[in-house]
Amino acid sequence: MNIIEGNLSLKGNEKVAIINARFNHIITDRLVEGAKDAFLRHGGKEENLDLILVPGAFEIPMALEKVLSSGKWDAVCCVGAVIRGSTPHFDYVSAETTKGIASVTLKYGKPVTFGVLTVDNIEQAIERAGSKAGNKGFEAMTGVVELLNLYKNIKASYGN
Repeated sequence: MNIIEGNLSLKGNEKVAIINARFNHIITDRLVEGAKDAFLRHGGKEENLDLILVPGAFEIPMALEKVLSSGKWDAVCCVGAVIRGSTPHFDYVSAETTKGIASVTLKYGKPVTFGVLTVDNIEQAIERAGSKAGNKGFEAMTGVVELLNLYKNIKASYGN
């Protein structure tokens, strides 16, 4: 059996974007810090990392469409935080953000990760932005690194 997988090492020439939803910035700023840390720790160069800010999570898919259609980036790490309130707004925003990111990702076939928190309360968001549940921005960027290598390995093995 042939096993094709990615590894967690960048060459340093990969161009990566972080798309960050500014809403709930106290949380999302920590996610961006985690994503940047993962990129640099795995061999990325800071001059090849761009931060694209959008107002909220709902706007991430359209920014992702613009980024991927430009062809200027090799991969994208999407981060944001949608925190449940007392209205159905959470359900609409989290569902459409998720569907939008998935749709754009499938359209372009480039490495994209989903680091958008969808949580019930601020405590859960804090836990996932660097306290006891780790930093989901770091995890999402680690996924970008692995996917970049996996896609290269698939192409090398099967020319696809």
